[in-house]
Amino acid sequence: MPCKAGHLSRIASLTSVRITLAVAGLGLALSAIPDVDLLAKDQGTWAVKGKLLGKPGEKSKDVSGIACAAPQGFPRACVVIDDNSQAAQFVTVNDGDIVAGESIPLIDNSFEGKALELDGEGVAYADGFYYVIGSHGHPRDSDHKLDPVRDAARIKSRIAAASQIVRFRAGTDGTASSMERTAKLRAIMAAEPALAPSLDRRLENNGLTIEGIAIRQGRILVGYREPALSNGRAPVLSVAIEALFGNAPADARLYRLALGEGRGVRDLAVFGDSVLVLAGPATSDPGPAAIYRWDGESEDGLLLKDLAVLVGKDGTRKAEALLPLDESPSGLRMLILFDGEKEGAPATITIPRP
Repeated sequence: MPCKAGHLSRIASLTSVRITLAVAGLGLALSAIPDVDLLAKDQGTWAVKGKLLGKPGEKSKDVSGIACAAPQGFPRACVVIDDNSQAAQFVTVNDGDIVAGESIPLIDNSFEGKALELDGEGVAYADGFYYVIGSHGHPRDSDHKLDPVRDAARIKSRIAAASQIVRFRAGTDGTASSMERTAKLRAIMAAEPALAPSLDRRLENNGLTIEGIAIRQGRILVGYREPALSNGRAPVLSVAIEALFGNAPADARLYRLALGEGRGVRDLAVFGDSVLVLAGPATSDPGPAAIYRWDGESEDGLLLKDLAVLVGKDGTRKAEALLPLDESPSGLRMLILFDGEKEGAPATITIPRP
């Protein structure tokens, strides 16, 4: 009997150890599980209600920027831009869908009686104003239909139309007011040695192309898809707002962000004290995309999330715009919109909090 009792005691002890380890393991597993509610939201493509506008009379296929008046919460008043239009568009962002609103005429440039697009590539919001920025680049011409000599006047007019920043206030009646346009950024870029050689060059020739804008501490941050700088760095130019929409000194500062070889800025968004950078291929070829955190002052970017789950391993989808949605213990939920897809095909993804 003593021997049997000792045997039973050892079994009980081992069982206790196993239970303790199992509970501990379960605790570790549970602690690693992200917020269930957020994961449930972090799936699929959002619906678009109404019609996001692109080319005249057509649904948007080239959504290139979005920004909202409030940093978080739903419903949220926002503005989107398609790069094939002279206008932006008011939208309402709900938790799960985007509702299209009124169109906002921004420019009226034309050449030989034909309207010229702004080639709007980014939207930002600060202190009561929305800001929409044109690409400031050479017209897209993948088929090389534009001859640099024969079409010189047309090219010049299209570059001028795209070389504008437009800001406005949103009225309570769904209209825009206090519309202002500026073309001052072009001269500031021409004075920057790292940017000037790429002005007016074609994209495939490392031509200057703006794709992102953000407002931080009274300054406009301009993110470039190209030119690609050495050592896998992408330029971001910081300029005082009042230099562009007033008479203050530009106080221009160029940052060279480490985003990786062949990557440029595809969008920018301020979140708290940080700037979120959507990085993607600098050229028109497929490639990986990712979201970085930037402190707005150094030249180092912190990789927060690779976007292979959204753009595919070969990067065939083009992530073009990002919008912070909401926070949870799991992280920050982001809305991503895509170039070349109907109405941006908005989809969500959760990233680590900046």
